[in-house]
Amino acid sequence: MQATAYTYDPETRSGQVLLDDGTPVPFDASAFDAGGLRLLRPGQRVRIETEGEGATARITLVTLQTF
Repeated sequence: MQATAYTYDPETRSGQVLLDDGTPVPFDASAFDAGGLRLLRPGQRVRIETEGEGATARITLVTLQTF
């Protein structure tokens, strides 16, 4: 699934992405670390993987979108 980086805190390695419908979804350090990134800037297009459904869904991976 694709999203856009919305916020990112380099100290906690956590933040939020915006889904294409504008819904903000938080991610934690483990999801950030799983993607192998060192930095994330707001506005970057990212690929995310999630676990669970609906309100219980959580992001398990954040990485850069590549084509």
